[in-house]
Amino acid sequence: MKKILHSIYKHQSTFYKVFLFAISVIFIVYLFPKGGAYKYNFEKGNVWQYENLYAPFDFAIQKTPLQIDVEKQQLKEILPLYFTVDKAISSSILKEFNVTFSDTIPLKSLIVKKVEIIANTIFNTGLLAEDLQVKANKEIVLKDKGTGAAFKSTFSKLVHTEGIAQIIKETFQDTIYNPYRSYITSVLYNTIKPNVLFDKQFTAENYQEEVAKILPTVGLVSKGAIIIGKGEVVEGNKLQQLLSLKEKHASQIWSESNYNWIVFGYTILVVLAMLMLVLFLKKYRLSIFENNTKLTFIFFNIVLMIFITTLLIRYQVSYLYVVPICILPLILKAFFDARLGLFAHVITVLLLGFVVPNSFEYMFLQIIAGIITVLTISELYKRANLFISVAQITVVYIVAYFSFYIIQEGSIIDLKWQTFGIFILGGLATLFAQPLIYIFEKLFGLVSDVSLLELSDTNSKLLKLLADEAPGTFHHSLSVANLAEAAANEIGANAMLVRVGGLYHDIGKMSNPTYFIENQSNNINPHNELDAKESAQIIINHVLNGIEIAKKHNLPDRIIDFIRTHHGTSLVYYFYKMAKEKDDTVSIKDFQYPGPKPFSKETAILMMCDSVEAASKSIKEPDYVKISNFVEMIIEKQKNDGQFLNANITFKEIEIIKKVLVRKLINIYHVRIEYPD
Repeated sequence: MKKILHSIYKHQSTFYKVFLFAISVIFIVYLFPKGGAYKYNFEKGNVWQYENLYAPFDFAIQKTPLQIDVEKQQLKEILPLYFTVDKAISSSILKEFNVTFSDTIPLKSLIVKKVEIIANTIFNTGLLAEDLQVKANKEIVLKDKGTGAAFKSTFSKLVHTEGIAQIIKETFQDTIYNPYRSYITSVLYNTIKPNVLFDKQFTAENYQEEVAKILPTVGLVSKGAIIIGKGEVVEGNKLQQLLSLKEKHASQIWSESNYNWIVFGYTILVVLAMLMLVLFLKKYRLSIFENNTKLTFIFFNIVLMIFITTLLIRYQVSYLYVVPICILPLILKAFFDARLGLFAHVITVLLLGFVVPNSFEYMFLQIIAGIITVLTISELYKRANLFISVAQITVVYIVAYFSFYIIQEGSIIDLKWQTFGIFILGGLATLFAQPLIYIFEKLFGLVSDVSLLELSDTNSKLLKLLADEAPGTFHHSLSVANLAEAAANEIGANAMLVRVGGLYHDIGKMSNPTYFIENQSNNINPHNELDAKESAQIIINHVLNGIEIAKKHNLPDRIIDFIRTHHGTSLVYYFYKMAKEKDDTVSIKDFQYPGPKPFSKETAILMMCDSVEAASKSIKEPDYVKISNFVEMIIEKQKNDGQFLNANITFKEIEIIKKVLVRKLINIYHVRIEYPD
């Protein structure tokens, strides 16, 4: 039992990786649709790449959504509108008019007869209660509220409110009514009430009944009939038949009985895709593969993008391109590198190809956009770069979609311009990468270029403390940072990372600043009071002290790596030689830094720059030859000591760094090259 527990503890990192991989695969497969995949892949406007396709069974040709919409619109135009009419209202209006109209007018009896004519004219035809936007010749059905009898008419025969004035004018056009015309009109307007009401509910129910009768099919394809031949274009009736066959095939083949087989198939494909990512990390990014936190971060982002996309597809597929998939390569590039970002992006897009409609179009657009993201954003901490890249990504989306549409439709007449707005929304959503990077830094303890920019500020609390307590070390660190940044730029390393590492690599000297020569301003050297071994330990301990101070101030691990490795396992030679002169049996290990050796280009660059800058102060009357030989000697000694064996840096890159350091030191000391006589 103890052996088993010991084995589990020993291989816990491997077990975690397997668990992470399994959980990611299970979650992705769970998100996938379980209806299976059709064996033929086709798109509208593309050429049929397979052999001639014959109908495997009888099936009906399904109507397209557009055809059904057209039939629904035709029904709206054909079906009548239904109204209820109250003919009994005429008598009640006349009674009310008699009561309201003044008895003092001598023409009252004549006027009442005229009003009776108006009432019969209006109410027999029908006075509409509301203003409807309907064609004049539209057929309507009027249902008598009292008797229930129904009769057909046209909408133009109904009297509208604005038509009452014309009827009154025509009825009372005789001049004898001139003194009373305005009064009569006023009383009539207050008395007459509409008697026709639009029956919206019954009209809608009748329409829905007729819509339900629309047949979903438009024809039949018999078994054995040719559907499409090889090389033919997928369009028109052929496209409709292919879509109908695909739908019928799904209903016949994919059922609950083979659900497990479908899941099994998806699992294999997802495992293969994710395995490619794992193998890439293991072969080319071993440091990331071995770091479970970083591995979790990568898998989390891939699963998150798949989750958001599948969620949107289930509820609103038309907004598919609003999901900012390009955030994935952008974030991975910010924390790691462009190659990893693009590789993970391609794997994610390939997996989403199982879920999205028009998968080829989607994958083409997203992969191109991902490449643009990786190529255009070089320095994420510069805000303008992100906006420029987002604009370029959006333009690529629009241009590529426009091209696909032309290929598929052959024109731009029915182009949905609102789709371009969706691409713009997706581009704007990509700007969310900045706050997302900050959140991920806090959640996973990673560091991005944005954080490095903040750490490079010499007004930060820790660097100001270094400047106050160890001013000589602070200026030494500034010089090393400048040299390292220049060298990193020349060989394509992370210049911002190595600069920040240079600024903080010697913060451990704050614990005993006067024991380091650059901080000794009064010509008093405290090492004179100590033996060589004690002095060496104080010098060596500045690495351990630096790590403690860095952790206390929450510096990222990537920066602490520079503190750990900037001396590697080198020897404090001055004090070792001094001790050796007194005691030949002295142990060399007492005068060696604990390491580890540099394990990246950036940490190797810092080691070279730190040693060269510190030792360059000892050069008397520096000239080009002296500086060149001096740089060569120091770096060659480090190389011969095996300090760069763990770093992925080449001999060629080391030679380039030497030239950069020589050039920079010459500029610092204002040395001119001596020309021969």
